[in-house]
Amino acid sequence: MTAELFSTEGVDGAVDALERDLTAPGGPRISTMRNHNFAILVYPPRREFQLRQRLRTLVGRLESNDWAVLSIALHQVLFDRLRAQLGEEELQALVERERRLHALSPERAMNDLRKTLARHIDGADGLAADLEQRIKAFREQHPVDPDRTLVLLGRIGALYPFFRTSALLKHLGGRTEKVPVVLLYPGVQRDGGLSFMQELEPDRDYRPRIYA
Repeated sequence: MTAELFSTEGVDGAVDALERDLTAPGGPRISTMRNHNFAILVYPPRREFQLRQRLRTLVGRLESNDWAVLSIALHQVLFDRLRAQLGEEELQALVERERRLHALSPERAMNDLRKTLARHIDGADGLAADLEQRIKAFREQHPVDPDRTLVLLGRIGALYPFFRTSALLKHLGGRTEKVPVVLLYPGVQRDGGLSFMQELEPDRDYRPRIYA
């Protein structure tokens, strides 16, 4: 992992450090790359509600200073995609299929669901494409300075264990209207990488600045 790490004192410290860099004189400095203007805020999954509270305060301050802030729940993006591509009837059939498989073999059910969801999550035409559309629409509705616009990507814990954030950010590169994008990552730093939900093997394939 080649990402730059900003080690802080827990959730409060990480959010404070992020805010300082977002509101730095001369514009946000969460990244040195305009086409890859990402950062990752890492927090223990058990601190989910503490993080949400701190972010509400941060967003309130930014918006009071004429920032435009878009908060995106990634699990909702996936559900919307599945409904649009499968239809409600086929989606319900998928749920019932996984229930039957789980009764026979939880491991088999998990592997089957992982393969199914991979087609909708992964790649340049997966979740990254939907996020690109949502960010573009938000920019059209709020045509302020990109340096005073923020996108927060959250609720990714609901996608455990099917999700690889490093792959998503790679596919989003150059597709975010050059606005700062912060991924809210429930997990922990371990063995030189990021362990999603403190359960998966550490992923070291990261470039964005990390606040933890």
